[in-house]
Amino acid sequence: MTQSQTRREQSSQAPEQPALLPPVDVIEDAEGITVYADLPGVPKERLDVHIDGEVLVIEGEMGLEMPQQMEAMHVEVSLPRYRRVFTLSRELDPERMSAELKQGVLKVRIHKAEHAKPRRIEVSG
Repeated sequence: MTQSQTRREQSSQAPEQPALLPPVDVIEDAEGITVYADLPGVPKERLDVHIDGEVLVIEGEMGLEMPQQMEAMHVEVSLPRYRRVFTLSRELDPERMSAELKQGVLKVRIHKAEHAKPRRIEVSG
């Protein structure tokens, strides 16, 4: 997954509604990748993480409700939605994916397919 693939995917699949682009970190190791996405204010019930073909989609809606009879005097975040789309490498196994949301940070783990994992070759002789 590269930044150019991410940008290309996001521009080719524009969301129905405007959305914020959450910052992410993508970390790769020998076993797979881990995506960390900052989604402050998004409760688990309003979070959608799914794979569509070779595309990972992260969507969430903030759950910050204004108490009755109160009005915001200043609002810096005007869009209540987040959306981020990534094209996945064929080395990854979308069947072996997990997601966890803690304190506004989404952690998505996708394991590499067995054929893509590094392996040691025994040398004889």
